[in-house]
Amino acid sequence: MATDYDAPRKNDDDHESIEAIKERIPEKTAGATDVDEGDHGEAFLMPEVIPDDLEVVVLPAQDDEFTCSECFIVKHHSLLSRKKKTGPVCVECD
Repeated sequence: MATDYDAPRKNDDDHESIEAIKERIPEKTAGATDVDEGDHGEAFLMPEVIPDDLEVVVLPAQDDEFTCSECFIVKHHSLLSRKKKTGPVCVECD
């Protein structure tokens, strides 16, 4: 059977007032939406703040390293799988 996805999903008489919907909700679940931050604090730990003035020394690729043409990660030459037209490929991308 074909389904008309452009047809409206609800009729005009399906509208219910917010008050009527609230009356159907039991009192126990209505108050359960208030959650203390301490309840779930262990699951969502804030990362440590790293100062902006942190200095990082970036070294160029060494003689025994290559940049994989698939994942663009600098790898040791022992992880070289093969060379393609686009460049060297590591064993993880091969």
